[in-house]
Amino acid sequence: MLRILLTTTSYQDCPGDHHALLHNTGAEVVRERGPLSEAQMLKIAGDFDAFLCGDDEITQKVIDKSLPRLKIISKYGIGVDKIDVSYASNKGIPVSFCPGVNHTTVAEHVFMLLLALSKNLIEQANATCKGKWERMTGFEIMGKTIGIIGLGRIGREVSTRANAFGMNCIGYDLYWPEEFANQNNIKRANGVSELLQKSDIVSLHTNLTEETRYMINESSINEMKDGAILINCGRGELTHADDIAVALNNGKLGGYATDVLEQEPPASNHPLLGAKNCIVTPHVASRTYESVERQAKMATQNLLNLLKGEAAIAQVNEVPAPEALI
Repeated sequence: MLRILLTTTSYQDCPGDHHALLHNTGAEVVRERGPLSEAQMLKIAGDFDAFLCGDDEITQKVIDKSLPRLKIISKYGIGVDKIDVSYASNKGIPVSFCPGVNHTTVAEHVFMLLLALSKNLIEQANATCKGKWERMTGFEIMGKTIGIIGLGRIGREVSTRANAFGMNCIGYDLYWPEEFANQNNIKRANGVSELLQKSDIVSLHTNLTEETRYMINESSINEMKDGAILINCGRGELTHADDIAVALNNGKLGGYATDVLEQEPPASNHPLLGAKNCIVTPHVASRTYESVERQAKMATQNLLNLLKGEAAIAQVNEVPAPEALI
């Protein structure tokens, strides 16, 4: 019998038509609560025809353990940096993904975090709940300069909202969207260093690569304005957590808000959990009912198409679909 491993929790936890789509495959669906580490994946790999996965570590070892049965990897979401796409391609396994499904939701989360930091929301609300009446002074974001690193779909959505708040936008991307930038008043930074030096707020939306891993570290933080705010709704590995914590505690950074960590969930002694002016949300920037249904339906439809021997809606490698499995 056809067996599918489903690991993404938001897919499982939120209602929507995607559940019926998956049921209609007639396959046995094995549910796990991801994201799963390489070690966890290795324990269960080998008995599945397809993965419908989130941010699980699908490494060369996991793929080798999964063969010869594994035929399809359908990623729920956009980022595929946790999947060894090159090795999957060498083994003839198509890897599909879901572009264009969560940019609105994530951009909204960015501004929720930014406004919470700038208005001291968390501290004041928590104090009030404890019967205190602590009034702190925040600051406006109107007129501030926001630097956006990465102008893909999410970075662009952030820029349109920044314009609505009356902010000044500068951006950096290797593939500069000239027409969009002109239409949305985004000035082009000559590099990351210039962007960091000129920004009051920096928002990270670049892909995770070996070049971008820990791009925000002690050295790059020192290039930023004193008291600048940093927002990370990209990948936890884009920032060096220890360096961020030091900069928060000594006042170099005015605030850090992140939805992503290198290890999720974090250990109780994670340096950011006790740092000053730091907000950590549990990787939920794309977790709204609207976004989950869009992602889940696309991921499931990608899976269905590939199971039928047809092309996926969106695929990150050029491996043809396997012969029909259903």
